[in-house]
Amino acid sequence: MAQLLHIAIAGASGGIGAAMLEIVSQRDDVGLIHATYHQSPAGSALGSIGNFAGATEIRWSAMDASDESSVAAWVQSLGAVDWLINCVGMLHTQDRGPEKSIRQLEADHFTDSMRINCLPSLLLGKYARPVLKDSAKGVFAVLSARVGSISDNQLGGWYSYRASKAALNMSLKCLAIEWERNTKNVRVVALHPGTTDSRLSKPFQKNVPDGKLFPAEKTARMLIEQIENLHEHPSGRFIAYDAEEIPW
Repeated sequence: MAQLLHIAIAGASGGIGAAMLEIVSQRDDVGLIHATYHQSPAGSALGSIGNFAGATEIRWSAMDASDESSVAAWVQSLGAVDWLINCVGMLHTQDRGPEKSIRQLEADHFTDSMRINCLPSLLLGKYARPVLKDSAKGVFAVLSARVGSISDNQLGGWYSYRASKAALNMSLKCLAIEWERNTKNVRVVALHPGTTDSRLSKPFQKNVPDGKLFPAEKTARMLIEQIENLHEHPSGRFIAYDAEEIPW
């Protein structure tokens, strides 16, 4: 009998993370899921998540993904895992959205974007190798965004978000190169989820083409499919939900 997968999902209490958690919790080949939330359970999606219909054990932990001690404590508590997926991210806050012009740039918002969109993956990567290194098909997957592609940028704007995702992509590329030397069984990937119908995308949905606004469950299923196929390709790729290679 094949060994059951152990999966860790950072940022599993909202949007895509919650949808991915629900899907993998109902799979027969998954034995244990570690999941994190940042807000208290009462203020997050945990109340509606529960343990789903599946029998898979879910171990919840509070974690501040931008705090090194919090990330280190969580990762070091995991034991061996096969997939580590980071779904933590920020596009806008209640009072600050993506910049249309450089004149709208605010230092605090820029710093927050870097702290939430890039730093968590670096911190997870710093501590993840020991828990992934023994998996035959290890995966370190992070939700990025097409707007972080420098080559693909034809519209400009969105300075803080674009810069934070571009920094994230570079960080993952560096990690993939480093782990290729000593952890060849682990695939590092930046995943573009498309536009998902969530709180994060609500203010920006009116310009989304027909058929390109995905329910969170559909996005999650497509991303999981890409994760399952990662070992057919080299590590260090930037791909979309439909397997399209995105230029860095």
